[in-house]
Amino acid sequence: MRKLFLLVVLVFVAGAAARAQTLPEMRLIPAEVETTKFADNKTGSSGLAGVQTKVLYGDPAKAGFYSILLFVPANTTIQAHSHRDDRVATVVSGNWQFGYGSKFEEKALKTLTPGSVYSEPEGKDHFARTGAEAVIVQISGYGPTDTRYTDPANDPSLRKKN
Repeated sequence: MRKLFLLVVLVFVAGAAARAQTLPEMRLIPAEVETTKFADNKTGSSGLAGVQTKVLYGDPAKAGFYSILLFVPANTTIQAHSHRDDRVATVVSGNWQFGYGSKFEEKALKTLTPGSVYSEPEGKDHFARTGAEAVIVQISGYGPTDTRYTDPANDPSLRKKN
């Protein structure tokens, strides 16, 4: 009887945990997205000056599903880096030039127009660039995430402050 009771409790707890991770209802029109705050924590971002993020759901620094908007200014180059989680992204606006590899190579870039979708597989080095216009990309993954530059000299968080 005791084993049956423990089994029932375990099933109940597991079911409650599964429900706790259910996404809430959310509907945001562009004007509502614009009024949300930029994230102070740039977890999962390039960390470059001018690049900003808005967290749509979750917390990229913690375990669980998250979704962020990445705002990248015009004429920005993001050197080769990787993340510890699998991520899927959609270009919302602008032309995003994206490539895979352990160092930035212009010939490896593919221009992704609004509506394009791409992946950032766990541990796979990739890089990107914007042209004359800013780009907005929505990125979703299962955290925690991070950003690991292939060449530490390119990591903005490690650069000495002048």
